[in-house]
Amino acid sequence: MPEKRLSPFRFICFSAIGIFMFFVPISFMGKNSIPVDHVISLIRKIPHLGPFYVVAVTSWGVSRAIKLKKYAASATEAFFFFTNLIGTIFCAMVFFNIGPDWFLEKDMAPYIFNAVAVSVTMLIPIGSIFLAFLVNYGLMECVGELMAPIMRPVFHTPGRAAIDAVASFVGSYSVGLIITNNVYRKGGYTAREAAIIGTGFSTVSATFMIIVAKTLGIIEQWNIYFWVTLVVCFAVTAITLRIPPLSRVPDTRYPGSRSEGEGVERTGNRFARAWSIGVKCGAEAPGFYDIAKDNFKYGIVMASGVGAAIMFFGVSALLISKYTNLFDYTAWIYYPFFKLFSLPDAMLAAKAASTSIADMFLPAILCRESEIITRFVTAVICISEVLFFSGMLPCLTGTDIPLRMRDIFVIWFERVVFSIALAAPIAYMLF
Repeated sequence: MPEKRLSPFRFICFSAIGIFMFFVPISFMGKNSIPVDHVISLIRKIPHLGPFYVVAVTSWGVSRAIKLKKYAASATEAFFFFTNLIGTIFCAMVFFNIGPDWFLEKDMAPYIFNAVAVSVTMLIPIGSIFLAFLVNYGLMECVGELMAPIMRPVFHTPGRAAIDAVASFVGSYSVGLIITNNVYRKGGYTAREAAIIGTGFSTVSATFMIIVAKTLGIIEQWNIYFWVTLVVCFAVTAITLRIPPLSRVPDTRYPGSRSEGEGVERTGNRFARAWSIGVKCGAEAPGFYDIAKDNFKYGIVMASGVGAAIMFFGVSALLISKYTNLFDYTAWIYYPFFKLFSLPDAMLAAKAASTSIADMFLPAILCRESEIITRFVTAVICISEVLFFSGMLPCLTGTDIPLRMRDIFVIWFERVVFSIALAAPIAYMLF
């Protein structure tokens, strides 16, 4: 009986803390962001802690992989062991300022290390702690019941996926992927649902969108740009999930998990059911300390691989972009699509689109002198393509979501093409 009296309080209070930490931007020390980001920023102010932590955690990850002999498990595991080993060496080279000049240029390895690797690897374990409030005490189940009429027919995902979408736009792709992977491991998503969410909603945050808008000179059209990008990004997701390879991902649950919400009777109106499900999950959840401890441990393991992968793929992509003609050749893949819509600087825009797999910000740099229509379409592509090696993809490959690298490349191609097809007509109507 006491447990029943406490369960609504537990559901409401813990969920409110989760919402506040991940979805309520506040101004603190001259910066407007979500509280979790402020926590990370405060910790990063400790001199040398962030860079030292990245070197330590990635080194630990490599030693753990050697101890578990992960390199011998499969060809895929061997590949990622190699990339993580090289990425860890890259981390150490930047930290100790050792290496050739071209490697240590401020816009090369140090940029990936300080701007991406440090932030993401610190966010994952610390964010995982606060994630307990958001995921484990009924909020996702409650929202899932309310959003099911929209999310299921449009995106083929449970209603709780709306939380992931909002978390990515308000927080970052790393926050969204932490949530997605956590729910998938618990049985809240199937493999296909997790793949749809991970490749369709886990884009960069509104903060990065502002940077892109400023770089491309469309900050005066910020409100239009934000909402057009939001609509295009989600519309592209609704299209790509219905075609291969996403449509062929197994619709099975994580091994050993079970579908969340089982045993809850679907009676009464939807709001009553949502409340009942949320309260029930909050009452049955373990204590916060136990959940936070497990989340933190898993977050450290995930961060060790993600940090090293970010360095390897991010630095490699920037080196290829700067010192080779590879992206000049791959530009021909997208040139016909830009030419089809008669966009100015079609070849330059095509090259910019082809570089988006390396880093979402590269297209903005390349097209900053183009005409307004091309700049606007490029700005949308920067966000809606979602998948890029300098940040998001290492996070995605660090999860348990079963996606092969060739599938990821195909999804990226599809997202860029459909983003052009949807954004170009809108840009012509606007400008």
